[in-house]
Amino acid sequence: MRSFDLAPLYRATVGFDQVADLMDRVLTTDQARPSYPPYNIEKTDADAWRISVAVAGFSEDELSVELRENELIVAAKKAPEDTEATYLHRGIATRAFERRFQLADHVRVLGAAHENGMLSIDLKREVPEALKPRQIEIVSGDYAANKRIEAQKVN
Repeated sequence: MRSFDLAPLYRATVGFDQVADLMDRVLTTDQARPSYPPYNIEKTDADAWRISVAVAGFSEDELSVELRENELIVAAKKAPEDTEATYLHRGIATRAFERRFQLADHVRVLGAAHENGMLSIDLKREVPEALKPRQIEIVSGDYAANKRIEAQKVN
């Protein structure tokens, strides 16, 4: 796969650091992609999603869901077992993990639930009223004549 240098993008843009960082992370192939634990991302509405992470073997006390800036971090650390069981086969993975999800602007975490070995995290995009599209009134004739603004003297 090709390697792309995004340095010119940093020099030619202002305020697009997140986009360049995201592209840099996606195009970097030297990092191993973790596959544990498995997860699903489900679209539940036009502006809502649910991340479901398979966390079999972990209790709610051993799980952590944290939001830092635009990054959702799901982590788990298994408490040490007191029993000295002898396993003939140990196929249930309960190793510690940390899974990170980049969230877009204005995506809010609504809550998290742990049930039947699945951790579900609900997300929703809530665009502030100031950023939503708005209709601009069109007036006939000269705008300045219809909407006079009185100048105030500055002392």
